[in-house]
Amino acid sequence: MGKVYYISKNIGIGLLVLGFIALATIIALSIAYDKERAKNKVKPGDGALESTSTPALPTTAFTPKEPWDRYRLPDSIIPVSYNVTLWPRLQPNAQGLYIFTGRSSVIFGCMKETDLIIIHCSKLNLTTTSSGYHVKLNSLGHAPAPTIRSTWLVVKTEYLVVLLQQKLQAGSKYELEAEFVGELADDLQGFYRSEYMQDGVKKVVATSQMQATHARKTFPCFDEPAMKAVFSVTIIHSPDTVALSNSPSLLTDITDSLIDGVRVKVTTFEPTERMSTYVLAFIVCDFAEIQSNQNNLLIRIWAQRKAIADKQGDYALNVTGPILQFYEHYYNTTYPLSKSDQIALPDFHAGAMENWGLVTYRETALLYDPILSSTGNKERVTTVIAHELAHMWFGNLVTLQWWNDLWLNEGFASYVEYLGADYAEPTWNIKDQIILYDVQKVFAVDALASSHPLSRPEDEVNEPAQISEMFNTISYSKSYLNTFAFGNTVYTDLWVHLQQAVENTPGVQIPHSVDDIMNRWTLQMGFPVVTIDTRTGSITQNHFLLDPDSVVDRPSQFNYTWFVPIKWIKTGVEQQQYWLLQKTDTYHPMRVSGSDWILANTNVSGYFRVNYDLDNWNRLLSILNLNHQELSVINRAQIIDDAFNLARAKMISTTLALKTTKYLFKERDYIPWESFLRNLDYYTLMFDRTEVYGALQAYLKQQIQPLFEYFQTVTENWTRVPTIHTDQYNQINAIGIACNVGVDGCRELIKGWYRQWMDNQDHNPIHPNLKSTVYCTAIAFGGAEEWNFAWRMFKNSTLASEASRLRSAMACTKLPWLLNRYLEYTLDPTKIRKQDATSTIQYIARNVVGMPLAWNFVRSRWSFIFQHYGKGSFSFSSLINGITRRFSTEFELQELEKFKEDNQHVGFGSATLALEQAIEKTTANIKWVTENEAEVLRWFTEESA
Repeated sequence: MGKVYYISKNIGIGLLVLGFIALATIIALSIAYDKERAKNKVKPGDGALESTSTPALPTTAFTPKEPWDRYRLPDSIIPVSYNVTLWPRLQPNAQGLYIFTGRSSVIFGCMKETDLIIIHCSKLNLTTTSSGYHVKLNSLGHAPAPTIRSTWLVVKTEYLVVLLQQKLQAGSKYELEAEFVGELADDLQGFYRSEYMQDGVKKVVATSQMQATHARKTFPCFDEPAMKAVFSVTIIHSPDTVALSNSPSLLTDITDSLIDGVRVKVTTFEPTERMSTYVLAFIVCDFAEIQSNQNNLLIRIWAQRKAIADKQGDYALNVTGPILQFYEHYYNTTYPLSKSDQIALPDFHAGAMENWGLVTYRETALLYDPILSSTGNKERVTTVIAHELAHMWFGNLVTLQWWNDLWLNEGFASYVEYLGADYAEPTWNIKDQIILYDVQKVFAVDALASSHPLSRPEDEVNEPAQISEMFNTISYSKSYLNTFAFGNTVYTDLWVHLQQAVENTPGVQIPHSVDDIMNRWTLQMGFPVVTIDTRTGSITQNHFLLDPDSVVDRPSQFNYTWFVPIKWIKTGVEQQQYWLLQKTDTYHPMRVSGSDWILANTNVSGYFRVNYDLDNWNRLLSILNLNHQELSVINRAQIIDDAFNLARAKMISTTLALKTTKYLFKERDYIPWESFLRNLDYYTLMFDRTEVYGALQAYLKQQIQPLFEYFQTVTENWTRVPTIHTDQYNQINAIGIACNVGVDGCRELIKGWYRQWMDNQDHNPIHPNLKSTVYCTAIAFGGAEEWNFAWRMFKNSTLASEASRLRSAMACTKLPWLLNRYLEYTLDPTKIRKQDATSTIQYIARNVVGMPLAWNFVRSRWSFIFQHYGKGSFSFSSLINGITRRFSTEFELQELEKFKEDNQHVGFGSATLALEQAIEKTTANIKWVTENEAEVLRWFTEESA
């Protein structure tokens, strides 16, 4: 994997082009996160379901008649700079509301003569000027400013409209001033409040989340990514708090003052670099920090005082410097700012947000306790930091022109996060895991007929809810960065620079231009399955669809044909890369006979699946069964994943797919096991309410028992931790599966550990790596006593990752009344934080007992949940996906369609596409179960006899 994913400086631009075009661009730009991004990983034992992406507001289609009816700003005005002053009140006013007051001015240039100023403004109470308008307009030239005729707010498109008596003059600059009051709500959007307890006292933090469309909730602004400007910020705050923003504070401008009889501190910050509104950040808190200074760059980690005192920020501080240094070398561009602040927030909807110079995180994504946290927690911290810091260049320094090209931001960061994390922790071999946590994940979504291309036309992504939908699983060159620094870009700019690299590098040849190659991967949805007939050397490609009977409504100018770079091996020997440039071709070197065999897409170096003739499949199965280590770990995982998905697409038999797992009783590596378990999860979801499940469990028991016994031995009866990073994950899998299927001694072991903790809650004997599995298993096979103990520990936990583990584990109970009570807790912010509500419902739905309870709960409360938790929430798409994963009956399909019909008036916001995909998946599930249930039952029964 190292050679596949690392772009070596020694090899230089040649490999940058060949490797990046043929591999990294295709794969990496296909794995843009749901932001909740590539950080939406779930490691064994973590149990985390956390969004790392961005909320947006739902809208309904309408026909625009006036400029202010359109969701895109006109191009007549371009902002130059802002001056923003904010004063958040961290105590409620007489009406019980938390508010902030502010004033702002924006200097803008007039590009085209116009009598309209349209600027974003949402949920702000603007103070009327002495002239009776919402704003004041000044001229910065010799001519006076036009007189304001009228001003009004447009709620639907979130605009403040200023109609003028005379026209603004092209080439002139003007200033627009406003004063306003806003609510410092707990809605996790814009400028909002977060609360936590410290020594029994409630503390309030004022913080922000601007991406994608929420800066307009904080001050009137031109809230589009291309509308870059310089921001001068001043924050008024209580003297016992600290204020943070994107830039360092001006030390000479931190003053104590008396304003309206209130003693305050006024902190003024240096002007920012030219930047987009969505990466602005404003924070007022009573946090502590630790810091280091590397090469004149100030690096600080901020968190609750107890977390810092407990050294939970030390690991993040230690890896930030090396990751930044790696990116400076990788991008060949110095870190653009003079500081790097990172802060862990108690309430944060996404997993993290790449605000330039002030990155915000969930506590679980930044804090690591050296004693209490697991290996999975540590890896999550590393990869999330690496992802966010990658954005400091690719996303913040160079920014997308519009949200339809979100993959330029997210895809690249989702790729290079593995490089940054690998540099920080080279012994983890983390680059191998891109296959599990990104490629296979995006394959699952991109194989649907309702998928979408990486790059969509701008007019398809206008409304805030449509913008939010781009933050999903599909969406997450050095001269290029220098050219567009502090500016905006579109995907074609990248192709131009890569083409220049091709032309300027001797010996580098590609079969078509970069533009021709890449457009086929970014402008049409999905990916191909390449079928190789080793008897004839015939090679064909087809658009891979998980449900072959589904109808693709979206046309493609390329007729769903790709230029496919194929790396391959013949009987263990690497061969010259081959390009498949048409629907069908014949390549005689891939014709084999006898004991020779072919394996294509080695180490999953391309974004496609591979099918073979039955003879070659049987040869590969023979290798797995006789000497599986003849194939790389990644290729063993690839064979399993391809086979299971090809079977679901009816391209091979289900029995053939299942045969790829027979060798696993000898397998000790994590990646193949994890690939199998993820694919087996579909069978579990389809059959855990049928008789098939018993036979499946029996087969799984005989396959997992050797792995369980292996780890029992190497850990000296569970007293030692495996030394290899991925072995620690595989130990978790071994224990979790073994207990679930009833391997002798496993459940008694788990119950014993949990009981020891219950008997002495101040001493937890369970190793952090095993906590999630142990907690879930003990609660699943326990009763109310075990659940209530976990609830008490959850409420008392001071470590975010520990609280997250317990929150997930409590959804494992098999007692319906406990699950129903837990569902009610999700809508009570005093019990479950708003940021965790939807993921907790998903945890419950993951439980076979909890699924119908969660479905009924969400259906009966959809309007309330949507208005209070998801109206602007990206995680709502995950909620729909999570609840409907098991749906596989006609009755469930009818319920789903009725749910859609009954709630059209409420809306679905960013979950609109997810609902369509849920209907599509359910339809496919029904057909698959009907066609395969008998065969699967027979196979598992025979193999476990």
